[in-house]
Amino acid sequence: MVNHVSFPGLELEMEINRVAFTVFGVPIYWYGVCIALGLLLGMLYAFRYAKSYGIDADRMVDVIFASTIAAIIGGRAYYVATAPFEYQSIWEMIDIRLGGIAIYGGIIAAFAMGALMCRVRKVPMLPMFDLAAQGFLIGQCLGRWGNFFNQEAFGGNTTLPWGMISESTQQYLQAVQETLAAQGMTVDPSMPVHPTFLYESIWCGLGFLLLWRYSKHRRFHGEMTLLYIMWYGFERFFVEGLRTDSLMVGNVRISQAVAALSVAAALVLWVILRRKYRGVPLVIPALPGEENASKPTQIDEPGESTKEAVQKEKPQDDESEKDDDRDDEQEQGKAQKSSEPSSDEGQDDDSEKEQEQTPDKQESAKESDEEKKTDQK
Repeated sequence: MVNHVSFPGLELEMEINRVAFTVFGVPIYWYGVCIALGLLLGMLYAFRYAKSYGIDADRMVDVIFASTIAAIIGGRAYYVATAPFEYQSIWEMIDIRLGGIAIYGGIIAAFAMGALMCRVRKVPMLPMFDLAAQGFLIGQCLGRWGNFFNQEAFGGNTTLPWGMISESTQQYLQAVQETLAAQGMTVDPSMPVHPTFLYESIWCGLGFLLLWRYSKHRRFHGEMTLLYIMWYGFERFFVEGLRTDSLMVGNVRISQAVAALSVAAALVLWVILRRKYRGVPLVIPALPGEENASKPTQIDEPGESTKEAVQKEKPQDDESEKDDDRDDEQEQGKAQKSSEPSSDEGQDDDSEKEQEQTPDKQESAKESDEEKKTDQK
């Protein structure tokens, strides 16, 4: 149960016990502790950001619980089905304390069960997948250290400073030396090996930080899931080529093939959907009981589409300013007209003057008639 682990290039030596503690005489291995710790931190992260993805935390628990069980069963079944040896009993097949869980089997089973549970519990599926993808990276970052305590999932020989060697690596390489030679990999059991579990742990930790930072700028539901598939698959394709315990089908490393296909498919979908939702604001699903049906999330970093929108708004603003100027001119014209006398008022004044003048004209006419009569007389 105890391994003497050495990193000759770094001049580091340590003894590690695969058993963390015992409960009523039952050994609890570090492998399980690391996986449980990764699961716990992933769940805490999901609870912290569930609302920003439009997910009800209470319903999410049911999805996570069922998906976790499915991931363990699926990962173990995947490993047992493709393992290069036969198990002696059913108990050996279900005993996962010593390792033996294929990550891709666990991921596939978790997503399948998650989709089913999202439908049952009425949780938005794609936002749930986006949140779970980031939780997977946390779990993988910490869970890979279980491989370190078990001294498994390492690669071939290396002369790099961080090369690792232990009793377990020497015994394993001696046992599979001929098999690896038939696959084209030559190993020396007395030489340090690649700590591939460390490579994957660092890569997943970095991927989590990048996806967490990018999550505020996501353009469509499912984008974080596609980015996770591409990020992890890219690393797994190259690291799998270094490992000495790959699950094989003929001369093909299964995980390497799955990684290549998944990266290619995810990249194509990401490019297509990225173009489809360009300039379209992301709408967060409403939580149960909320009045607002949806909440648009604005993209922080403006792209080409937002620039075009700004350019379109400028002519509209100019037109509105012109309309305002026209309105002002019309109001000024009305004011001027109101200050000047109208034509009707002028006509009324003339008529009044004429009326005033008519009696005088009549009197003068009468006087002239009387004078004419007197003259005739």
